[in-house]
Amino acid sequence: MATRREFVKSLPAFAVAAHLMQESGPARAASAASVAGHFDPKGKAPSEFTKEVLRKARAELPFGDARDFEEQERGLIAPMKEMQIKADAGNVAWDMEKYRFLDRKEEFDSIHPSLHRIARLNNNYGLYEVIPGIYQVRGFDLTQATFVRGKAGWILFDPLVAAETMRAAWKLFQEHVGKGLPLTTVIYSHSHGDHWGGVRGVVDEADVRAGKVQILAPRGFMEYAVSENVYAGNAMNRRMFYQYGLLLPVNPYGFVTQGLGHGVAKGNVGLIAPTRIVEKDIEEIEVDGVRMIFQNTPNTEAPSEMNTYLPEMKALWMAENVVASLHNIYTLRGALVRDSLNWSKSINEALYRFGREAEVLFASHHWPRWGNDRVQEILRGQRDLYANFNNQVLHLANQGTTISEIHNVFQLPKSLQQRWDCRGYHGSVQHNARGVINRYLGWWDCNPATLIPLSPGDSAPLYVEMMGGAAKILARARQLHDEGKYLLATEILDKLVHAEPENREAKELLADVFEQIGYQQENPGLRNSFLAGAYELRSGIPQGAAPKSTGPDVIRAMTTELFLDFLGIRMDPRSAEGLRFTINLITPDNGEKFVVELENATLTNLPGFLADKPDLTLTINRTDLERAMTGQKPIQAQLKDGTAKAEGDLGVLAKLAALMVEFDPRFEILPGTEARRAGGKRADPFEAVPEVTDAE
Repeated sequence: MATRREFVKSLPAFAVAAHLMQESGPARAASAASVAGHFDPKGKAPSEFTKEVLRKARAELPFGDARDFEEQERGLIAPMKEMQIKADAGNVAWDMEKYRFLDRKEEFDSIHPSLHRIARLNNNYGLYEVIPGIYQVRGFDLTQATFVRGKAGWILFDPLVAAETMRAAWKLFQEHVGKGLPLTTVIYSHSHGDHWGGVRGVVDEADVRAGKVQILAPRGFMEYAVSENVYAGNAMNRRMFYQYGLLLPVNPYGFVTQGLGHGVAKGNVGLIAPTRIVEKDIEEIEVDGVRMIFQNTPNTEAPSEMNTYLPEMKALWMAENVVASLHNIYTLRGALVRDSLNWSKSINEALYRFGREAEVLFASHHWPRWGNDRVQEILRGQRDLYANFNNQVLHLANQGTTISEIHNVFQLPKSLQQRWDCRGYHGSVQHNARGVINRYLGWWDCNPATLIPLSPGDSAPLYVEMMGGAAKILARARQLHDEGKYLLATEILDKLVHAEPENREAKELLADVFEQIGYQQENPGLRNSFLAGAYELRSGIPQGAAPKSTGPDVIRAMTTELFLDFLGIRMDPRSAEGLRFTINLITPDNGEKFVVELENATLTNLPGFLADKPDLTLTINRTDLERAMTGQKPIQAQLKDGTAKAEGDLGVLAKLAALMVEFDPRFEILPGTEARRAGGKRADPFEAVPEVTDAE
């Protein structure tokens, strides 16, 4: 059994944060609350204004359309009896028991009725038949595991997030359907970690090397599976505390669901490289006797993604390009803004290539849809959803609507608003509309006053002074709170909290305001962000040992260039002023060479070149460099035993190491929640690597 340290080190950032918050979050600390059932002793009940927002939503949304519930229940073969799945490290990797409170049909006054609806739908937990020959295990993780009958065995689409949940899914499947047949093929639909992280739960890498199991993936998969979030990985990790509500316990007043599924399993994450890449835009391949037509859809929901059509079964797999929700165009954790027009065109192509004859549509999240009319209805609605964002936002932008206004102006057509599959269960209308403008026009609203804005902490004291001081702001903010004008209250309270980070009364009132806004949200990311902000204002940021690295599979998959690029990000330029040196890095086993230079307080590298007069030449096999990258054996130790060789000034390595910072994933977001440690902690450049935070 893995030690706790080994287990935590194996996790990508999204799972690391969830695991650590399970140990140190408010669920353990809270014993009594001002509201019965609230997890936080300082938590407040929903106000009458909040209740009215939720009553209005109940009246306006199409709750009479129950087709999703009928489709979600269809094909159940066997429910999963064990409510908890244990991780190899001994912790609980997955716990469905804590979500059972959502099964009640009575509405909560602290949960948006539409959010409660998708949470109930996400409570599916078991083995389902899609059609004869296609099966899904749902509810074991953020993603679903899909099995297709091949000639010699089973083909698996998307092996979940964690090995432990994938292993449990395979066991349930084999007990009822699998008939002891082996797994012959794994297909990664796209590059996000919740679609490949559990592969080692069902695949032995030796079988892959021996050709017993093949792994298919779209073009660009390995590049983006590792690199998409490396450069800003620590910041993305911290922001996920908000988007994914990782500080919040599952509770009617806290975390409810993540929309795509209930959450991310807290288990071991691995990666086995594909044996075959689908390179062409449209490529037909016979996979274990099953004819499949792959449609590469780069730069849609993920930078590397593909849909798959099974013509003999008339079954269309839409990966994560089509789910029962509006997805993220801009994701709150941070990522490159997605191309909504290209996304729409890819769905449209799938509709016209495959959708006019497909009889079932299934995907990596949520539940299938059956019958060609229903398949086309879903595809057309999702196509129009993303095209409308692109077209209408730019229509408004071309008439002067700015990024600071668009989320208050843009509205989806009423026909799309009345479609459950277009509701904002993962992406929201507000942040997606701003994302489209950011993609095309950037962050500036074209007001010169915002070109060189002061930092909030610098401008806030002037606002507080001009508003008459803290007492007047608090009095007015409390009045706004009591009138249900919560967004207005945030405007002035945010200024006060930035001006006076230790003003407890201001932070408590801002937390109360955030909490009410959170209760009102249909979108989980918005709800989680406001409620997480409220929690941190009240209680600070939970502390605990932060991990230093991801799992070895992901680290080994990093290119040498990516590793060197990230060293440039980790280097503290303030401490590098006046330093200059050049390193030649040679990795003989894979024929790589790099020139690495420090000059002008900037670390650069260039593959394929060597300097004529380097200060140091370091020769080390790539396989041995990986041991340093994973922290198993630092460069200095390898130089001592002769594994690595150096010519020149070895002091250069010590200078480089002294410049490196180990990023802390618990940096302060809201003022006064935790003292910021400027510059972070020093770390050896070859002992820590970035977290991979991509989990959608």
